[in-house]
Amino acid sequence: MPSLKAFRNRITSVKATRKITRAMQMVAASKLKRAQDAAQAARPYAERMAAVISSLAGSMTGNPGAPRLLTGTGSDRVHLVIVATADRGLCGGFNTNIVRRARLLIDALLNEGKEVKIFCVGRKGRDQLRRLYSRYIIDTVELTGVKRLAFSDALGIARRVLDMYAEGQFDLATIVYARFKSVISQEPTAQRLIPAPVEIAPQGAPAAGGAVYDYEPDEAEILADLLPRNVAVQIFRALLENAASEQGARMSAMDSATRNAGEVIDRLTLQYNRSRQAMITKELIEIISGAEAI
Repeated sequence: MPSLKAFRNRITSVKATRKITRAMQMVAASKLKRAQDAAQAARPYAERMAAVISSLAGSMTGNPGAPRLLTGTGSDRVHLVIVATADRGLCGGFNTNIVRRARLLIDALLNEGKEVKIFCVGRKGRDQLRRLYSRYIIDTVELTGVKRLAFSDALGIARRVLDMYAEGQFDLATIVYARFKSVISQEPTAQRLIPAPVEIAPQGAPAAGGAVYDYEPDEAEILADLLPRNVAVQIFRALLENAASEQGARMSAMDSATRNAGEVIDRLTLQYNRSRQAMITKELIEIISGAEAI
């Protein structure tokens, strides 16, 4: 049985750990509200931009002058998978769930005979994926030094992706991230970025919202400017969703860790008291036995 000193040291250590987890929980809770508001504010803009592109693309179907970001390269042989995770851990299964979703996508593509390239946004995703897919990882972006996400952070990533597409390094791009639903629920999501997903409306049907638009300049010129920006907007939205999901997952994980630490302290304290009482009882018995022997 461990000594009383070992019990005291262990209790002190667990109490120190509980202070850390409680502090991390409070920090995550304070960051969550701002991150959640930012993610929810980005959704309408990103969704509306996708709707406008779908509306514009309807009239570009079959047009040989349509942008490649809309029509694609004409092939689906090479796939770029952008895996967006966190740079830090201690957030429960947040990173693991995203990587699991990415692995399902990667394995499905490889089984179909496609060529896969992986672009990691976040250190944790790279660390997990390189165990099995190190030869497929072509680049990694870390946002460790970014305290508050800005559109410029997503714009830098988008430019690298667009440059790779312009150079013919891939045919399709998909981003995998966690969509924030609640503090205890984050949904791993795979969203296609390039070419832009398009829902072709029936001939003569009105645009989203019931309105019919005339565009000036023409659709091709608008799409040439709008499509690259849409890639940056969708990446920015994914990063904001990830930020909110990460804080929610960390708050839940640290809350569970704090409660578990409390249970461990109670159990160790009980064992300590029992050991101490047993030692006292043993010493009393020895004293009484010695006195009777005299």
